[in-house]
Amino acid sequence: MSLFGAMDTAISGLNGQAAAFSNISDNVANGQTVGFKRIDTAFTDYLTTSTASVNDSGAVVARPDYANNVQGTVAQTGNPLAMAITGQGFFSVSESSGGGPAGTQFLPQQFYTRAGDFSMNKDGYLVNSAGNFLDGWSVDPATGAVQRGKFAPIQVSQNVDTPVPTTSMTLSANLPATPTGNVPISSQASIYDSLGSPHALTLSWSQNAANDWTVSVSSPDTKGGATIGTARVNFGSTSGNTVPEGTVGSVSGATGGIATSAFAPGSSASLSFTTDFGSGPQTIALGLGQYGTATGLTQYAGADYTLHGLDQNGIPPGSFSSVSTTAAGDIVINYDNGKSRTVAQVPITTFNDPNALQRKNGQAFEETSTSGGARVQSAGSNGAGGIVTSSVEQSNVDIATEFTKLIVAQRAYSASTKVITTAEDLLQQTIDMKR
Repeated sequence: MSLFGAMDTAISGLNGQAAAFSNISDNVANGQTVGFKRIDTAFTDYLTTSTASVNDSGAVVARPDYANNVQGTVAQTGNPLAMAITGQGFFSVSESSGGGPAGTQFLPQQFYTRAGDFSMNKDGYLVNSAGNFLDGWSVDPATGAVQRGKFAPIQVSQNVDTPVPTTSMTLSANLPATPTGNVPISSQASIYDSLGSPHALTLSWSQNAANDWTVSVSSPDTKGGATIGTARVNFGSTSGNTVPEGTVGSVSGATGGIATSAFAPGSSASLSFTTDFGSGPQTIALGLGQYGTATGLTQYAGADYTLHGLDQNGIPPGSFSSVSTTAAGDIVINYDNGKSRTVAQVPITTFNDPNALQRKNGQAFEETSTSGGARVQSAGSNGAGGIVTSSVEQSNVDIATEFTKLIVAQRAYSASTKVITTAEDLLQQTIDMKR
């Protein structure tokens, strides 16, 4: 009976090493597969009888030992949409069930992957090399708030970005206390109407007396004449208000389409003007800094006008330029007008036991009863890994280690075959005893 038991045990050894060979083969074949997780082999001993006086040979069973929580090397790529996770977690992805009248349809099951080599397909979806669609939270276009209740495959629109009309401007400059005679002092800026059309705007300054100036606002594109209106700006004690010399003390005497702000210590010194560039009345606020502070517009010693900045918040219409990602998982659309807009955020999904996930095709996984429930959270929070942009996580297979395991498995397999042939010889000698 012991000889037959030895043969049974040796056969189980052959089966176990064959399973190890299979896992090693899978690992070596996927040594360069993005996001692949290797499969090690764990051997379990099964006994039949084992007492103080008797021990019958049992069997060995090979079981897969998954390494889903072991990170591969993060490698930088030239793909701005590629992402790699450093630490624990997975990207949530969906699989397509085909197209339809409403566009791409998706399977109801949720899948997970570490393969972050995403690119944008013809429909604007972010898809990795295995064909899995990246899921994320949508972002409210009006407020920029992440809508965690809306979780779906991310689709990037390549529509034209709507223009933003100019509603505010800020001026930072120093008017000369002793200006050179007959030298015009002016600043030019380009502002935008509601259609995104640019219009030239000029702020012209003339000194009435010491610390007393008149500003004229004009544009050649306004209806009813180029001049929009004027206002007086006084500095220091000349304004009648207690402010340091050289700082704005009052903005008054508005004419035309201009309105001015009342004085209050430390409050905004500003004026606003209303004009029509052909698409309806447009009101623009011009900030001059704060009353009594050396911010924005000042008047200090000198003969020359110094412009530090004249900024406005209008934007012309923009065409789609590119898509990029951030370390926070934001998916950002960039337009050729210089504007960027965040349209979605990529979360990281974690599990209590990621090694218990069910493997699927294309380096994907599926939740099981033993893996624990999926926890979807922002990158870098509550134990979730961080995101590295323009990078991918390579396979966590080490080829040198796999070849070492291959040699060990080969020798163990050969040893098991030797046990079988030896047991066969012994059985044959037992049979020959009768002759």
